[in-house]
Amino acid sequence: MRRISVFGATGSIGLNTLDLLRRDRDAYEIVALTGGRNVARLVELAREFRPAVAVLSDEGDLPALRDGLAGTGVEAAAGHAALIEAASRPADWVMSAIVGAAGLEPGLHALRAGATLALANKESMVCAGPLMLETARAHGAAILPVDSEHSAVFQALIGEDLAAVERVIITASGGAFRDWPLADLARATPEQAATHPNWAMGQRITIDSASMFNKALELIETKEFFGIDPGRIETVVHPESMIHALVGFVDGALMAHVGPPDMRHAIGFALHHPARRTLPVERLDLVRLGTLSFRTACEDRWPALRLAREVMRAGGLSGAVFNAAKEAALDAFVARRIGFTQMAEVVEDVLDRTTPERDAADGAISLDTVLHADQMARQAAGDAIAARAR
Repeated sequence: MRRISVFGATGSIGLNTLDLLRRDRDAYEIVALTGGRNVARLVELAREFRPAVAVLSDEGDLPALRDGLAGTGVEAAAGHAALIEAASRPADWVMSAIVGAAGLEPGLHALRAGATLALANKESMVCAGPLMLETARAHGAAILPVDSEHSAVFQALIGEDLAAVERVIITASGGAFRDWPLADLARATPEQAATHPNWAMGQRITIDSASMFNKALELIETKEFFGIDPGRIETVVHPESMIHALVGFVDGALMAHVGPPDMRHAIGFALHHPARRTLPVERLDLVRLGTLSFRTACEDRWPALRLAREVMRAGGLSGAVFNAAKEAALDAFVARRIGFTQMAEVVEDVLDRTTPERDAADGAISLDTVLHADQMARQAAGDAIAARAR
């Protein structure tokens, strides 16, 4: 039996992962399930899958978790230390689906334990790509991408020489506001931004899709994960969300990954890699689908894309600064302290004003320097938000 942990089990990626595990339950031993503050959902999942430990993010929720798991034999735990302890437990395969920078440290501990890390937490590579890759190398671990775009690139590169790659094209749905007049975006509400035309996702990632900050993170992750020069990374708006990414080669060929907007494909590919197994996803009827369309990803509409290019050129800890500022700006937008278009303004202000230093000895990025950059950026974002607060 393969030992499996799912971090972020109560979110959309976690639930889709558990859907696949449920279909072949006898093949897996569940080591750990973690959730945010959704006590009822985590209790339900832990009662079904019987992990060794179930962990919530907030220690204040521990009594309710213990009560819900009484008599099951499942250990209940909560808080940061409990999360790290769970990530350090031996496992063969770990799904990293915690949202935001909070997913970085558990992912590093899973790699140190030698696990294969199925990475849905794009912020880990954005904030600390070199550290993630070096940790995997040092401990004989592996990282497999789970974002649909990066899974698509990964699959297109199997058996290929990276030196023959001319460009990588990451597609974007365009989110909730792709057809809105540009002048109307400043008045967009969190409720409007949280409605995605193609995908069923959580509130935060759906708003990030509307602002293209999600795509900005994916561009940075492409550079960090695959070592692609930023000048060779492109993005186009593809409203149908059927082509997830394309890889172009020096002979002019383009390899496209085409599939329905269902995260179980990318999750299943990472779960069964290097094999391919039957998955419960829709089989495309190309005749019924008819046409696929593409549009320019306009940086006037989505300034997050321009900021991502600046981050890719700057390197170092700028990704950690970018992500922290983005998370703070998103919180402020959801709380209605700033407007939709002001999120990008806040992030740009923070990038302009924050210059964290790397470790003095060798210039390497460490967890401490990443966390310090994250803290500095959140403080700077607080000031930028306060200056714009309604």
